[in-house]
Amino acid sequence: MRYDNGGDLLVAILRGLGIDTVFGIVSVHNLPLVEAVDRELRFVPVRHEASAVNAADAYGRARGSLGCALTSTGTGAGNAAGSLIESLSSGTSVLHITGQVESRFLGSGRGFIHETKDQLGMLTAVSKHAATVPSADEAGRILRAAARAALTAPGGPASVEWPIDLQYAPQTDIPEPAPAITVPAPSAGELGAAGALLASARRPLIWAGGGAARARTELAAVLSATGAGLLTSNSGRGAVPEDHPQVVGNFATAPAGRALLADADLLLTVGTHFRSNETADYGLGLPEAHIQIDLDAASLGRVHPARHALHGDSASVLAALLPHARPADADWTERVTQVRKEVRSVLHDSIGPQAALCDALRAALPREAVVARDVTIASSSWGNRLLEMYDPRDNIFPRGGGIGQGLGMGIGAALARPDAPTVVLAGDGGLAVHLGELLTLAQERPRLTLVVFNDGGYGVLRNMQDRYSERRSGVDLATPDFELLARACGLPYLRIGAEEHAAPVIGQAVASDGPTLVEVDLAALGPMKNPFTPPVKIPGQ
Repeated sequence: MRYDNGGDLLVAILRGLGIDTVFGIVSVHNLPLVEAVDRELRFVPVRHEASAVNAADAYGRARGSLGCALTSTGTGAGNAAGSLIESLSSGTSVLHITGQVESRFLGSGRGFIHETKDQLGMLTAVSKHAATVPSADEAGRILRAAARAALTAPGGPASVEWPIDLQYAPQTDIPEPAPAITVPAPSAGELGAAGALLASARRPLIWAGGGAARARTELAAVLSATGAGLLTSNSGRGAVPEDHPQVVGNFATAPAGRALLADADLLLTVGTHFRSNETADYGLGLPEAHIQIDLDAASLGRVHPARHALHGDSASVLAALLPHARPADADWTERVTQVRKEVRSVLHDSIGPQAALCDALRAALPREAVVARDVTIASSSWGNRLLEMYDPRDNIFPRGGGIGQGLGMGIGAALARPDAPTVVLAGDGGLAVHLGELLTLAQERPRLTLVVFNDGGYGVLRNMQDRYSERRSGVDLATPDFELLARACGLPYLRIGAEEHAAPVIGQAVASDGPTLVEVDLAALGPMKNPFTPPVKIPGQ
């Protein structure tokens, strides 16, 4: 097949991948690509390259597929690196295409505009896969290989740098059959031994991570057959809907969750990496009888020893274990349901007036709605636990813990799922990192409610410093007048300054068919009963 230029080739490949929306910033070093995408698909001109990757990442998460970001070379590609690290950390599928200087100047170091030293090396460091387009005849092959790498579980970002002269050149593309992907599977002996342990369990727990999203049906079947309790990581939320009576959820470190783990006679983990912030900095006690399922061989036994380490696809391994499942003791399953209620009640009470916001959001949102969250107190304390999730595709947040990514992610998710409302929970400090994306929000006008929790700075770190040190450093920041800011951007504005404001304000915003900025005035609303501090260890404290 022949194409007039690289942009036309790119559009054809994106269509084949089911991608209708691309996020990026136009540049002299990606102009043919942007022009073709804007003409044939939807190009969303974000205001920062990091946001382009965040939006593409969340677009893919919300659809359960692949997102695409276009950036410029050099500084532009460098700006995208932090968000590529997020995608790498979370194993989410992003096709990142960046420009490059003319092929005859590659590696010359002569200071050609937008040139940087070893751009491919930088992209390799922050991507699952990285490649350079070497000729107009090979661009199609390179792009398809990158997309395959991004989509092959466990996923991740794939970066392609494309010299500008080769973007303008006519393209010859001869599609080839995709190579077969070999999926590892445990042996019959390994499955039999693990199945025997599962069958013997009377007090089982299951811990679901992000890898469980690919095995929702099988996980629900094992949960039903065993009567086990289901703990989750943040990434595993929604793998089984969180209103299920056996879903304890993301509460492993809560006192009642710890007690369950202490008394369990088996832990079956599915696609979880036991991240530090979800295991009390690896201080959480876990049962010795442990069956671990993971597609990533390096994850098996890396954090917690596994008596049976099953390397394979979570859906097929769970299906193979299902015939071995036996019901737990009835009083154990009853205890699980009681713990589920207890941990939610305790957290609901501890967050004080913010509980009204959590309740209002869940009441206003339909069951199928996207909840995107930046790293902020509201997210880390209750948004990641108490605000129920029913589908992993609805659960959008920076798994790597980087601040400032929430709005870009929310925009990508909202454009991926235009028929469902999207809510973004952000702090004033995190929002300031990419404040320019308010203009993207105003320009694209997705069905998105941006809830900004305004406490005048970095509240998480402020609470840490107030608790552990004698002074504050770098946490108290100037905050804009959000009503004036919204007006300047052409965005509707609402304010919550008391508990009784939550339900009507959130209801009005979510019912809108476009964007709304909702400011939560935390000084007026009042403090939580227990100030939130992150689950990290400070030497000597």
